[in-house]
Amino acid sequence: MASLCCPFFLLLLAASTAATSPGRLVPYDLLYADGVRAYFARDWGRAAELLQRALHSYAGLREARRACRASCRREAAFLGGPAAAEGPWEAALFGGVLQRADCLQHCLGSRLGAAPSAHRASRAIRRDFEQREPYNYLQVAFFQLKKLDQAVSAAHTFFVANPQHLQMREDIEKYRRMSGVKSDNFRDLEATPHWEAYEAGVQHYDADEYLQAVARLEESLTEALSALEECRALCEGPWEDEDEEEEEDMQPGLYEAVAAHYIQVLKCRQQCVLEIATKPGRISATEDFIPSHLDLLQFAYDQVGNQALAAECAASYLLFYPTDEPMLEKMKQYRTELGEDTAVTARESIQHYVQRSLMEKKLIYYAVEHLGGTFNDPDLWTPDELIPESLKEKHREDQEKQKQETLDVEEGEKRGPLPFEGIAVTMDSQQMNGTQRVVFDRVLTESECKDLLRLTKAAGEAGDGYRARRSPHTPHERFEGLTVLKAMQLAQNGDVDWRDAKLLLQASEKSRRIIESYFAPGKKLHFSFTHLVCRTAVDEEQEGRMDLSHPVHADNCLLDPEGQECWREPPAYVYRDYSGILYLNDDFQGGGLFFTEMDTVTVTAEVHPKCGRLVAFSSGKENPHGVWAVSRGRRCAIALWYTHSQEHAEQERVKAEELMEQRAVEQDQPDGEERQADHSGRSSSELPVSSGGARPTSRRQKPGSDRMQQPKELRARDEF
Repeated sequence: MASLCCPFFLLLLAASTAATSPGRLVPYDLLYADGVRAYFARDWGRAAELLQRALHSYAGLREARRACRASCRREAAFLGGPAAAEGPWEAALFGGVLQRADCLQHCLGSRLGAAPSAHRASRAIRRDFEQREPYNYLQVAFFQLKKLDQAVSAAHTFFVANPQHLQMREDIEKYRRMSGVKSDNFRDLEATPHWEAYEAGVQHYDADEYLQAVARLEESLTEALSALEECRALCEGPWEDEDEEEEEDMQPGLYEAVAAHYIQVLKCRQQCVLEIATKPGRISATEDFIPSHLDLLQFAYDQVGNQALAAECAASYLLFYPTDEPMLEKMKQYRTELGEDTAVTARESIQHYVQRSLMEKKLIYYAVEHLGGTFNDPDLWTPDELIPESLKEKHREDQEKQKQETLDVEEGEKRGPLPFEGIAVTMDSQQMNGTQRVVFDRVLTESECKDLLRLTKAAGEAGDGYRARRSPHTPHERFEGLTVLKAMQLAQNGDVDWRDAKLLLQASEKSRRIIESYFAPGKKLHFSFTHLVCRTAVDEEQEGRMDLSHPVHADNCLLDPEGQECWREPPAYVYRDYSGILYLNDDFQGGGLFFTEMDTVTVTAEVHPKCGRLVAFSSGKENPHGVWAVSRGRRCAIALWYTHSQEHAEQERVKAEELMEQRAVEQDQPDGEERQADHSGRSSSELPVSSGGARPTSRRQKPGSDRMQQPKELRARDEF
């Protein structure tokens, strides 16, 4: 099961065993520290007890803070009135502040059984609880105690919030295979009610089950607004980060300090909408989470024939986007159906939500304009006129930046854990100034690169389809290309080593699994075409050379730089989804890959070849790319294209794998023994057996879908 490394040794040394007393809520960080200590002492029963109590204490503390702040807000409301008008405004204001502080002190003291300051925890501990780390320890403790149902629930609860955790993924799969484990055991013990209802509602909505969709979406909206209030209440507490304290000579005066703290509370409240709109395990929030409920509800109510509630939802949605033309048209339709005399108003809860949010934004923007600071507005619907003129340009820049960051985060969230150890992500999309781009290193060893280069040399000496010819893209280079099927046929004829031909299959499959895990976890990628390609500079024709080894293009559409468009139509390979290049050497000049804007001239990123480096990217218009001229030496790489469409899977690969299987039968030797005898010393466990090809099916292929039938000049057109 999952092994753990504890980052809390200092805390463990400092913490004493947490004593309990009636009516006292023991600080959760102390319980957690004792629980972790018991875990590493392999005292599983005590570890499980203390960790569960720590989770209970953490939840109790949050509930006490929420309830007390809500109660004291009602009890000590800032009502103004005669006192504010007759006396100095400071007395009226701070009188209410002191009254509310006194209320909170007594309320929290009675609920917690100790001074509230005793429950302040470090940032590291708070982060652990936010990321559900105690459940990671709990699942092991319960497993050791043979409490399988509780172990499964704890594991599932942790995994929901940490879907990239490779070890827990494996543990979950082990649990699924165990006898006695029921599907009901996979429960999220920290399930968020509004997210469960929202996802169920959207599923019903997508299935045209509008009556059920209405019920679940209404439940989700109610729970979301309730969760929003809880989050807002928790914003009112003291700052718990020790490193946020300012130097003595930088302490602000009374009014500056009060204003700074209040503005910080308002900013926190504004960010609460992002917290409730972020699904556990995700980093980015769902855009327009509250308005999207109203949009879905108005349509669903219309479909079930309840135009009155549909109109109410439409009116509520228009509070966020008052100029939305489609919704205005729907409102006209509803008014006609209901009658012009029928009053249609937005929901009171939504009116309150919007009015309060706008008031807070106005105060925050005033503070930013006059007192300095920044504000990342979480909402897309904030009216432009609310933003001061001096901040509008920055606001637009921030929104563009936020959109790009959201795209980057969403891309990151789609990534799965890499299926092989030792592989490094050298550059990601953000570092490469684009989207759906990545560079991996250490995919192949130096020995494996040498073996594949030996394969190209042996294939060239054998001739039969691998003789060097002028490149289809430039007269200044010679071009050699070897498919996986041709490699197997040459091996069958004794022209190349079987192990090297097999390595070509394995290396390309390893690349497929890496790219699938990173870009499309859970969605099968099939090979579209695999080509071992070498480009050699023609020595006598390099002087004054101005062209590229491969002009800028996109892999699944026809690039139109002038029109800033890429047309996804034949003769482009429209079925391609992802592309990859696995480099074998770097002992040449030039030959680097580069990405551009749609104009094909503005370079956004470059990748320099080296043995074992794999560059991967989506095949569409977002990734125009080309290859710099090879001005000296010989550049070799495996060019790879992948598709989600099984009917466009590479048929040559299927035949190559059949030849390899036939060879194994003839040899009557296990694959592991053959690899052990490999003089290169590489291990069969390093490279996987292929699963990216597709066996022929009884269904006929679409015309032109067999990669072998493409005209030679078209096939050479897009080689890397």
